[in-house]
Amino acid sequence: MALTSAPPTETPSAPQLTVDQRITTGRLPKWAPWSILGASILLSLIFFGILALAPEGSFNIAGFAVVAALAYLVLITVVSGFVEGRRKAVDRLVTGVVTTAFAIAMVPLVSLAFTAVTNGIAGISAEFFTNSMRNVVGEGGGALHAIVGTLLITGAAAIISIPIGIFTAIYLVEYGDGKRIARGITFLVDVMTGIPSIVAGLFAYALFAIFFGQGIRLGIMGAIALSVLMIPVVVRSCEEMLRLVPNELREASLALGVPKWLTILKVVLPTAIGGIVTGIMLSIARVIGETAPLLITAGFTTSMNYNLFEGRMMTLPVFTYTQFMNQGIPAEAYINRAWAAALVLILIVMALNIVARVIANFYAPSKGR
Repeated sequence: MALTSAPPTETPSAPQLTVDQRITTGRLPKWAPWSILGASILLSLIFFGILALAPEGSFNIAGFAVVAALAYLVLITVVSGFVEGRRKAVDRLVTGVVTTAFAIAMVPLVSLAFTAVTNGIAGISAEFFTNSMRNVVGEGGGALHAIVGTLLITGAAAIISIPIGIFTAIYLVEYGDGKRIARGITFLVDVMTGIPSIVAGLFAYALFAIFFGQGIRLGIMGAIALSVLMIPVVVRSCEEMLRLVPNELREASLALGVPKWLTILKVVLPTAIGGIVTGIMLSIARVIGETAPLLITAGFTTSMNYNLFEGRMMTLPVFTYTQFMNQGIPAEAYINRAWAAALVLILIVMALNIVARVIANFYAPSKGR
């Protein structure tokens, strides 16, 4: 008698999910993080509102923001852990921490810009940009002499620093690889990057005092002091940009019989020009607001001076300092001029950064220029 096996019973298969369902299953909707943020803000507001109603209580904005951020991080992690799993919860937690850190970093920047604009706009006028402070006591006058001095001194510092910085970077990248002198230069550049600005001012003053005697104050002295601060920044930024140029470009040029100096001039520098210009602009923006070295070297004056090699020369940082520290009557006029000068200096630095980004984008390798 033959034994026949019973037909296998079909077990119910798991329901098949579509592609869209597999992607969206176990995920919080897009509006969930914003809802959790709103709930965190509401909880923090209720908490500090209760504290404000207590005797001698007050509403603390900084504490409110901290509690709201912590509540959001806790809530988004817990909710995401239940719905999306541990891995996605950790990802949302880290994303929240990074976003919070970015917001904290933006607070002083936004506060500084807002304070400078709101206080400086009161001192901005046509007279501020067309007059100096010569024979002006109290209200009136302007910062034309400080604006001109800033542009002249910073421009002279750039003329001194940019060639030295670029040529030094070219030597370190193209000629000094593995050489002891290159390692020594790199070490000195790193040391110069961290020196206090007042030391650069003292160096320039001591250098000129040897030849012209004590008490000398010249615009060119301020330019040399600023160049001491600019050179290491230019060297490091240009060096990094030159190292990013692929060696294949150099080798292809040399294989065609092009001399090395012409390869650097026609291949390496044009490829890295965008980053080099950006580094130069940022180095200028770094030194244009220095006050301490210019107080020692260029001094301060109330008159116009277009000659870097004769007499004292005013700059915007020193003008801001002197107007705020040496207030006369009415004091409001001096404070308004100080804030206006600070605002103009911020706008100049902002313009330099915008120009640097435009140039870097224009000469980007993707543009094919």
